[in-house]
Amino acid sequence: MNLLHLKYVVEIARCKSISKAAESLNMGQPNLSRSIKELEDSLKITIFNRTSKGIEITDRGDEFIQYAKDILTQVDHVESLYRNDESQKQSFSISVPRVSYISHAFVQFASMLDQDKRIELYYKETNSFRAMSNIIEADYNLGIIRYRKDFDSYFEAGLRERGLNSMDLLDYSPLAVMSKEHPLANRPQLTMADFEPYLEVAHGDPYIPSLPGREMKKVAIDESVRKRIFVFERGSQFDLLCGLNTSYMWVSPIPEALLKRYDLVQKWVSDNDKIYKDVLIFKKGYRFSELDKLFLDTLVKVKQNLKVIL
Repeated sequence: MNLLHLKYVVEIARCKSISKAAESLNMGQPNLSRSIKELEDSLKITIFNRTSKGIEITDRGDEFIQYAKDILTQVDHVESLYRNDESQKQSFSISVPRVSYISHAFVQFASMLDQDKRIELYYKETNSFRAMSNIIEADYNLGIIRYRKDFDSYFEAGLRERGLNSMDLLDYSPLAVMSKEHPLANRPQLTMADFEPYLEVAHGDPYIPSLPGREMKKVAIDESVRKRIFVFERGSQFDLLCGLNTSYMWVSPIPEALLKRYDLVQKWVSDNDKIYKDVLIFKKGYRFSELDKLFLDTLVKVKQNLKVIL
């Protein structure tokens, strides 16, 4: 039994005639009759009784025809779903650092998609090393990595070795973000020493490819800080900054809408001379899709409204 047999049976039942069904199916009547006989023999049932007035559907035949109709309906549904899926589906994938201006842009981007079509978005927050690996090994199309500007050569070499292209997105000097109730929140000017008594919130998995493990930790995490909480996602960092008024975090500029939502302030620190880079990465030869372009355009607009300090 195959799908053609099911279609033959359903069409004969609809036409109430083998000859009319053969004509509708564009096939010879003998071939259609033979196919139905083979089907009945294989199932050991009689679907149609042949009479001088045409055909009659048996009780077992009526039962079989209902099953056949259900199966053909499901097949049509599956074919329709996947035949049109690629043209209808809105697909996008990116791995990013745990950065508020990027997530803010992603929310705006997602809100602009056609809600009547299938949407499949992958937004993975992770460190720079895994962002590279996700493109190479996990079929992510885009990535954004973050690193200190004085490690340009390490990252350029690492990207080149992995067959990845890059595009600069943002250079910035880190700001300190904290609750409006933090003891330093209203200070007009801050230095690094002012933060010594307070609790730093930091991401716990900063990896720098191409550097030995010990050196990697040394440049990624300041060992002079005595009080620190490591987190691994942005939800925890905002909870801590809001609820623990002695905590702070070094960040790239945060959109004003998010600062207001969480009752935070971001402060420039005069002697913090580090410069960081956010860099878009993708495979060599990769062509941006229309959704890629929409996300990047949205990211640029969000970035233009940031208060960037260098």
